[in-house]
Amino acid sequence: QVQRALLALTVPLETLQAMKGRMLQAMRKGLSRQTHAQANVRMLPTYVCSTPDGTEKGDLLVVELCQSHVRTLWVTLLGDGNQNPQVTYKIFDMPRDITQGKGEALFDFIARCLRQFLAGISSPQHRLPLGFVFPFSCRQTRLDKAELISWSKGFSCSDVEGKDVVQLLQSAINKQELYHVDVVALMNDTVGTMMTCSMGGEPCEVALVVGEQRAPCVPGWWVLGGLRQCSPPSLPADTGTNSCFMAEAQQVEIVEETSGQMCVNTEWGCFGDDGTLSDILTPYDQCVDQESSNPGEKRFEKLVGSLYLGEVVRHVLTALAAEKALFTGSSAAVLRTKDVLKTQQVLEIIDNEEGMTKARRTLEALGLQPSERDCCRVQQICRAVVSRAAALCASGLAAILSHICQSRELERLVVNVGVDGGLYRGHTRFREILQSVTQLLAPECMATLLPSVDGTGRGAAMVTAVALRLAAQRREVDQLLAPLRLSRTDLERVQALMRQEMELGLGQETNANASVRMLPTYVRGTPDGTERGDFLALDLGGTNFRVLVVRMAEDGIRVASEIYVIPTTVMQGTGEALFDHIIECIVDFQLKQNLMEQVLPLGFTFSFPCQQLGLDKAVLLSWTKGFSASGCVGQDVVQLLREAAQRKQHLGLKVVAVVNDTVGTMMSCGYDDPKCEIGLIVGTGTNACYMEEMRNVGTVEGEQGRMCINMEWGAFGDNGCLDDLFTDFDQLVDEKTINVGKQRFEKLISGMYLGEIVRHILLAMVEKQLLFRGKPCSKLQTKDIFQTKFLSTIEINGLALRQVQDILQDLELQASFEDSVIVREVCQTVSLRAAQLCAAGLAAVVEKMRENRGLARLAVTVGVDGTLYKMHPRFSQHLQQILQDLAPNCTVTFLCSEDGSGKGAALVAAVACRGAEPRGQP
Repeated sequence: QVQRALLALTVPLETLQAMKGRMLQAMRKGLSRQTHAQANVRMLPTYVCSTPDGTEKGDLLVVELCQSHVRTLWVTLLGDGNQNPQVTYKIFDMPRDITQGKGEALFDFIARCLRQFLAGISSPQHRLPLGFVFPFSCRQTRLDKAELISWSKGFSCSDVEGKDVVQLLQSAINKQELYHVDVVALMNDTVGTMMTCSMGGEPCEVALVVGEQRAPCVPGWWVLGGLRQCSPPSLPADTGTNSCFMAEAQQVEIVEETSGQMCVNTEWGCFGDDGTLSDILTPYDQCVDQESSNPGEKRFEKLVGSLYLGEVVRHVLTALAAEKALFTGSSAAVLRTKDVLKTQQVLEIIDNEEGMTKARRTLEALGLQPSERDCCRVQQICRAVVSRAAALCASGLAAILSHICQSRELERLVVNVGVDGGLYRGHTRFREILQSVTQLLAPECMATLLPSVDGTGRGAAMVTAVALRLAAQRREVDQLLAPLRLSRTDLERVQALMRQEMELGLGQETNANASVRMLPTYVRGTPDGTERGDFLALDLGGTNFRVLVVRMAEDGIRVASEIYVIPTTVMQGTGEALFDHIIECIVDFQLKQNLMEQVLPLGFTFSFPCQQLGLDKAVLLSWTKGFSASGCVGQDVVQLLREAAQRKQHLGLKVVAVVNDTVGTMMSCGYDDPKCEIGLIVGTGTNACYMEEMRNVGTVEGEQGRMCINMEWGAFGDNGCLDDLFTDFDQLVDEKTINVGKQRFEKLISGMYLGEIVRHILLAMVEKQLLFRGKPCSKLQTKDIFQTKFLSTIEINGLALRQVQDILQDLELQASFEDSVIVREVCQTVSLRAAQLCAAGLAAVVEKMRENRGLARLAVTVGVDGTLYKMHPRFSQHLQQILQDLAPNCTVTFLCSEDGSGKGAALVAAVACRGAEPRGQP
């Protein structure tokens, strides 16, 4: 019979694995917005968003409401890694009638205790933040806002349930004229356990409470500080079990917060209330449950919590005595009395050395006459019950660890786990089983178990201190980023300025002084689908140069191309060397494609600011994008190309059109959508073009029809009209460019510069000790080390913070989770501003087109290209939303261009050769 009982109390490893799986499933159910209400493992958000980093300092108050007393604490943190917090506290007995009376009387009593406490220590009158330990079930919606769901533990104060207990306490404190005391945080004991174990340098991200926590309870004063720590008498504060851990906030679906971390209070004591523990429940567990004050509830806690383990042992002994397997020489009727055997006695009995003696004394104290064999069997049963509790706790802990590991997409998790409670502290065997079984069930996780010190008191102080640190950090971050956060008014002003500069650029007399050049392209029409034949295209717009052959037929367009590199020495050498290199690339391509015998019309995409004097004549105004080849500015680039062809004796070159990549983008999309009359590039650089009414183009003769205008809007603001939008970070970026003071709009928007803006902001944050604990980051001092592609990766929806850390690790930046959140926010702020400014510029364009045509509503398509638009996870969405807001009378469709600079150039040539529409003359 004894062996049968022991076997029933033994949970095999396979069952523990299944238990872990069920716990994981229950946790996910609690985290999900759809299933949270039905979940047994509630996964409650605590609004604790960080663990201590050791820099916390200052004076803090804590009030802890306990079952029969109130404890008040004064905690001083020295910013020394929280190694030696100075703690003074006092304990006040609470009259029984307070716990049963009016809610107002309870909170008034707490406030009076606090007033008396502060009077006794001659506290200063500066602002004192207070953390409130309130060990009852609450619906928390902020760190400082929590509505009581229901009382427990013998409390039944009226007019409190459903109300914000933080506000009730604050009102009571104010009545005591303690106006300098602010309640800033409410928490439970499990969170406090985690926070106290984060005080040794490395963060603690998981906490487990199993069994009673020891909290000082003898009325009077106690001082703990530095090396003068003492251990005042104490009694159990809680006898249940619970856990918490730092989850990624986006996984906690029932809160709005989606960035950073948030501590989740699992409330796992209710695990199994839906029947998922039925296969491990024994008849003894069923008896314990039926005799409890809450049958059918807290099933996991009743297998693990110290309130119940003595009861489980008692029911096993009762059953064995009835079967004559124990105490055959005496009556065991005493064992039918509830709570006659305490968990503390069970823990003493399982002790290897004194256990048998303890067993005999305990049993004899109950009036039993145990034999040596009875004592041995009782010890075996006590060990089985405690071992089962430890193994079940381990299965829950393993589920948490595996969840963290999976959610962070780690191969291996290394983590500290804060542990408190009499079961953990009370016996080595429990600790050993908890550690070893956890390792067996979660081999991918290496967890170090750390004992907590006063999780309710010092833990509450740490929660409060961290909240204050984060609030101060938030204020500084907001202040630093404020200049980059544009209002609706800012964007409307940018839109109006862009419209103003567009008008100046179009005017014959004002064009020379306009920052937006509004260059005529002599492209008078868009494709209509009848274009046929073979065309060559050249694409020069960056460090890579392409040559293409584009074949247009009834069944569509086919393209063959090759990419050639332009060495930096050529980019920054002489113009002759640059264009000679281009001709060499063309010849190489034609040889490979067997095109040397043909003279094909050629479209030349030349993506630099030009004054176009005809469809095949364009004078270079300035180099951008790192080019500085001499002898080119002020020259016709088509003529430079033809001269190079003559030097290289390549006579089969027929350049019919020179186009900007923005125009090519519009044309390539126009082949698929006739409504496409705008081109937009948002990549390494940025530019836009659109079809303007000829009557408005003062720089070209003619009144009829339309012409594509190459805005060259990257230079918008070069005349100073955007200076008030330029931040110190933008100025730092501009000063290190090869064209200081030029392309100001582009330097706020394009991919070439966004990473640099972010880098300078991060450097400022390090200097202000808002990032990386203020440690100097030598690699971050390197220009262009923070590439714009990092913004795109960091801002991907759902990207785990651990992955953000990995990106920063590659830059030799040792980032905490908090650092990762701030870096992500900086990236989001910079990329959002870029999208906002781009939308404001585009709004000016579409509104001008609408007014030009006298339409109440304009429907137009924008052909768009560029890596920032295509690759950034949010840029296109922000751009479209803001544009819709700024130009509500325009329906704008965006169509991503496929090879606008290549295919588009060929289409310009094809439209010109088609002869269906006149080619404008200078």
